[in-house]
Amino acid sequence: MSDGTGPSEWVFIRGLVRESAHWDEFPQTFARAVPGARVRAIDLPGNGRHWRLDSPLSIRGMMEFARAELGTEAGVPRYLLALSLGAMVALEWIARHPQDIAGAVLINTSLSSLSPLHRRLSWRAWPEVVGALLTTDIADRERAILRLTSRFAADDPSRVQARVDAYREHPIRRANVFRQLWAAARYRPPADAPAIPVLLLGSRGDRLVSPECSEAIARYWGLPLNMHPAAGHDLPLDDPAWTIEAVLAWLATLCEGRSAVCPAESRRET
Repeated sequence: MSDGTGPSEWVFIRGLVRESAHWDEFPQTFARAVPGARVRAIDLPGNGRHWRLDSPLSIRGMMEFARAELGTEAGVPRYLLALSLGAMVALEWIARHPQDIAGAVLINTSLSSLSPLHRRLSWRAWPEVVGALLTTDIADRERAILRLTSRFAADDPSRVQARVDAYREHPIRRANVFRQLWAAARYRPPADAPAIPVLLLGSRGDRLVSPECSEAIARYWGLPLNMHPAAGHDLPLDDPAWTIEAVLAWLATLCEGRSAVCPAESRRET
């Protein structure tokens, strides 16, 4: 197992009907802050550059697609950083192919086996979710999604415009929204705890998914959990510096008692 030292590949996986462009500048910021890190932001079937494909009706299908696209040999330790539905894909990858992965950071995710529906998708958010799905105005829809997932970005015209531009290049097929919702609703990971190091990150200000969902996963598997006191569902957007510091601190724990220099000890400016 890797201890987080030296060169590494970090695979970033977004959530429900979101694409790699929605990371904004976070991959570049992360790569500068974590020495040796090479970031690959991927798109799941039905999203981003794969928008023409039908989304699989299972999390396993999404995972196997991503694994085949990336290849099983990274040449360096491979880590996953995944948000929401993307974190379910990461958990499935860890469960099925633990030899591929050195560690994973899972952000604001939930599991149907541990949390009820009203926590996995807050009942207060349902009217806004439905409204966002039904609107035909791209800017209004992306602004509504940002209101649900971020504490501030909906008021930033450049963030909204970036998502409008992404949608025009890679439109979201409505059928894929429901296919991904179906896959997420049905997903149940194995009962055994992940066989590799996993860090959970959550947000107290998440209006979309209750922070209690991350807490439930942490309790069930005995995993470390860091909770941001105020950020929304899209934690890397709302507080990228805090997110990176949490990852660096976790990597440092993987290096305790080892002689190698760890990324957390040789960090660069973020």
